[in-house]
Amino acid sequence: MRRRLIAAAATALAAVAVAIPASAALNHPAPVSTNPVDFTPHVLDGEVRAFALVGDTVVVGGDFRNVADATRKTRYKRSNLFAYRASTGEILPFAPQVDDVVLALAPGPDNTVYAGGAFRRVGGAPQRGIAQLSLADGSRVTAFTGTINWGDVRSLIAFGPWLYAAGSFSRIGTLDRAGLARLNASTGIADPTFDLKLAAPHLTRVKLEDLALTPDGTRLGAIGAVEQAGGQYRAQVVMVDIPANAPARLADWYTDAYTKPCRAGFETYLRGIDFDPTGTYATIVSTGRKWGEKLMCDTAARFDLRGTGMHRPLWINWTGGDSLYSVADTGAAIYVGGHQRWMDNPQGRESAGPGAVARPGIAAINPVTGKATDWNPKRNPRGVGARALLATPQGLLVGSDTDRIGNEYHGRLALLPI
Repeated sequence: MRRRLIAAAATALAAVAVAIPASAALNHPAPVSTNPVDFTPHVLDGEVRAFALVGDTVVVGGDFRNVADATRKTRYKRSNLFAYRASTGEILPFAPQVDDVVLALAPGPDNTVYAGGAFRRVGGAPQRGIAQLSLADGSRVTAFTGTINWGDVRSLIAFGPWLYAAGSFSRIGTLDRAGLARLNASTGIADPTFDLKLAAPHLTRVKLEDLALTPDGTRLGAIGAVEQAGGQYRAQVVMVDIPANAPARLADWYTDAYTKPCRAGFETYLRGIDFDPTGTYATIVSTGRKWGEKLMCDTAARFDLRGTGMHRPLWINWTGGDSLYSVADTGAAIYVGGHQRWMDNPQGRESAGPGAVARPGIAAINPVTGKATDWNPKRNPRGVGARALLATPQGLLVGSDTDRIGNEYHGRLALLPI
């Protein structure tokens, strides 16, 4: 019955050609199931790092070479990218040759997808860090000429005529842009009016880890190794206002929550950000390999986007020293992925402190209380962590470097259905 319902939902989705952005802001009526569907394919090596949903197609990115169908009887060679039919799990012919890891994906128009990462060549042609690909045959969309100078692209969000890109680059196309740019979604040419002048004078360089966009497209959130925006101090979190028919501008929104350092070597310890379906709240997850109630290392924290000036967390949930890498807010729950052993663990020191609850590798947080819910599919082994979460109309896609979730084998990706 569940499979029929999912198939029906996906068919309806494809009929209206819905594209789910990387920062989905998708409202679910209830938490998803802890029992994964049985028809999704398997990634047999490496790691899944990104998802995009385009109609009835799920695009998967990462650093893998081999995938298999749900039965594991038929294997396919795929270079860091592949696609399958969301309603059936059928692996599609889409097989572009990408020479390095894909870290970000976003749905594009006309049956295309945008890919970002550390690659230098796509299909044998030079295309550094960012590309637009046809889902029909895997070919590059040659009209999209965007390219970065070095480094990588770690997050992409497509909205209207624009494609937002974030990473460790310092130039995109012909324009100097430290870690954040807005591109024309058709041509890949960087928008000359969008320049937040990000800087990190005390760090190696600006390196953004993730982006989120409100459902109406009027506020962009960026996190990572950044200290300044437009000459103003911003500690690892930058909010950008994007008014209609006016230039984007730095929002009068900031926090001092992430000013204290974690373990040495982390120029940024923030890893993921998502906005809730109403565009009212942001949840940020972090690593840092350090613990303590006075620190924001290895935490999930929620912030109110309303108001101006200083903002402090509405609540904080500590893992007790284990990394969180990804977050997806569906309204009904806030899902976090990593290699955590516990949640609700403010007094943990790589141990279970008073009140800690076991939530290996993935958890759901109550948006109001900030406490872990009873939802617990268990992702064992935990591995490096679940670094890709995407809410879709079908449920929650989970990507990682391990192969068990919900007490079942699911090679590096799973769909937990509504």
